[in-house]
Amino acid sequence: MLVAERIEQVRAWRGHVTGSVGFVPTMGYLHAGHLELVRRARRENNAVAVSIFVNPLQFGPHEDFERYPRDLQRDLRLLQDEQVDLVFAPRVAEIYPPGFSTAVDVGPIGERLEGASRPGHFRGVATVVTKLFMIVGPHRAYFGWKDAQQVVVIRKLVADLAIPVEIVAVPTVREEDGLACSSRNVYLSPEERRVAPALYAALAHARALWQEGARDAETLRQAVRARLAEEPLIRLDYVSVADAGTMEELVVVDRPAILSLAAWLGTTRLIDAVLLGAE
Repeated sequence: MLVAERIEQVRAWRGHVTGSVGFVPTMGYLHAGHLELVRRARRENNAVAVSIFVNPLQFGPHEDFERYPRDLQRDLRLLQDEQVDLVFAPRVAEIYPPGFSTAVDVGPIGERLEGASRPGHFRGVATVVTKLFMIVGPHRAYFGWKDAQQVVVIRKLVADLAIPVEIVAVPTVREEDGLACSSRNVYLSPEERRVAPALYAALAHARALWQEGARDAETLRQAVRARLAEEPLIRLDYVSVADAGTMEELVVVDRPAILSLAAWLGTTRLIDAVLLGAE
């Protein structure tokens, strides 16, 4: 397994790879969800590349960039066990050297939901993902459906810019109690961790209503709100029922949709999503 810190090292490696390359971009502190992406990439490609880069552009000024969990040596051991071919773990100055000023803006699709709660977030995501695609040159890139809006944004990005990368979205990996795997789960206190599965339980309840025939989007949103109102430790940021292609809020669920939420447990903000007829 090659561990590269410099762009030219990745380019040299890429020049010698034959066959398809699967790419998993991460911010590190890997969990079971990341490893599922890696395994899917391993099954579907001749070579697998993983990036580990905590991207400062996608964090707001009062967010958790400085305290975001990092453990590169642990991550490398996990990726070695998964037979990853390349790990790209650059320093910030390698991706954003002095004078760097170019940004990729995906427009309204990145200004809703996460984009509204975290202004500039998707501009940072789109910029770093575009640059990583240019550096690694993958045939396929793998993302988890937990970050459903991110999947939609990146699919829009590659379509609009004609970037020849297939975006593969992989089902969310969950703990036994339903909580979506996330690097930020480590922030939760024991009591917060105890109630955190209520996030997915609320989404699953609303999805069950949809499966039973409910098509009024506000009914589904209200079902989520009502479930979470029972947990005083959970402070809901938003709940959304949105078009799976545009992330526009729906009145009637008459097309593939994404049911998503963001919520605070103490100082930790978690997101989750389920699909309503989307893939």
